[in-house]
Amino acid sequence: MEASSSRGRSGSAVLKRRRGAGAGSSSGSTAQSLNDDILRSVFSRLDDHFDLARCSAVCSSWNRIIVTAHLMRDLYYKRNPPVRGSSSNISVKSYFEALAMDEHASSLSSGPADAYQWIGHPMRATLCRMKGGSILTGVGDKFLRLWSAETCKFMNEYNVPNAKTLVDFDFDENKIVGLTSSQICIWRRSEPKSIFQSGGALFNHGLCMSFADPEVVIGCEDGRAFVYDMYSRSCSSIYRLHSSPVTCLTITDDQLILGGSTFGNIAIVDQTSGQKLGVLKSAYAPLAIRSLSFNTNSHMIFAGSSAGYAHCWDLRTLKPLWEPRVSPNVIYSVHHLPGDTATLAVGGIDGVLRLICQRTGDTIRSIIVDTNPPAESASRSRHQIEKKRVREVAPDAQVDNISTRLRPQITSLSVGMKKIVTTHGENYIRVLKFRPKKS
Repeated sequence: MEASSSRGRSGSAVLKRRRGAGAGSSSGSTAQSLNDDILRSVFSRLDDHFDLARCSAVCSSWNRIIVTAHLMRDLYYKRNPPVRGSSSNISVKSYFEALAMDEHASSLSSGPADAYQWIGHPMRATLCRMKGGSILTGVGDKFLRLWSAETCKFMNEYNVPNAKTLVDFDFDENKIVGLTSSQICIWRRSEPKSIFQSGGALFNHGLCMSFADPEVVIGCEDGRAFVYDMYSRSCSSIYRLHSSPVTCLTITDDQLILGGSTFGNIAIVDQTSGQKLGVLKSAYAPLAIRSLSFNTNSHMIFAGSSAGYAHCWDLRTLKPLWEPRVSPNVIYSVHHLPGDTATLAVGGIDGVLRLICQRTGDTIRSIIVDTNPPAESASRSRHQIEKKRVREVAPDAQVDNISTRLRPQITSLSVGMKKIVTTHGENYIRVLKFRPKKS
């Protein structure tokens, strides 16, 4: 969570003094010199929960003041007067988490947005992942690169070993896990060289992967899924998911493996029992399932297919809930912010970013970026971030009538808090930042 850019009138005055304090300024003109009572008074004047949360993340002393003064609780009561003095067991933390999700969903569905674009790779990037304020991009050249989701600035680079070609990757706060067609590679986030490469002959023709400590699951061309323990460095189990290639994978919190196939089915395997629990099917098969996303909160499984359909099944009943055709062409990627049960982002070969209602499958909003193809940078060592205008696509618009210059194919997308990152099979990366709609 980043420091706030708008902290209220009193808070702004304090922070302006802090920014204006140069090397020759006296210590009395800095925010650090203010005592706890003054800072508590400044923070108590903030009337936006996100501003207060951002201030609490600036440093330990600010966090201590905000927590011990119960400012979050007081703001909660201010926004919900009937709750004060009642016997309600509502958690203030839960309230703010729900409020954050509501603002995220509202921003994506109706708020204004800006697009930020930069050349991020020497050749191309076809995949992206976004987690915890960081973006990881790659596949197409010999590097994985890490960026700040907030500033779009370069953070680190990871070398793919032995000129191997990655086919998939993912990451968490400590490490990066990559898959080649026959190996697993692991990097520490702090180190550019891989610390581990699996031996050969474990699997062949790996196509996709998903990981949740301590295991990586690899989907292969022969329809099998290999479960690999990252710490013992051994294969713990093998499952037959399909008779056709496994095209995409995801792992649920309760150790279920979900694997899509080129035949349009999704197999479900319970790692605890080792049994296959069922197969989800589309009414429009045969078509290839190209991407998967699972919502832990609602137990819904989302998928995008080669025929432009978006699909949703309920994991508890294994029954389909909706599957409208939202695009005339292949959907390469579907994703949502963990915890968000309202919006699903969908992108594919037609280059239109669509935001879909998770409950109904209706398209809420369609977006393209009004931009020329990025110019080649004179120096590839430094990337120039360009701000682009976002355009809405009317519900009844004919996509084929929109210039392909405005809608390069979306090969991958990933959703963060009020942000969506996209890659397009080229060497540039794009981040769309959404803002709440002003009332």
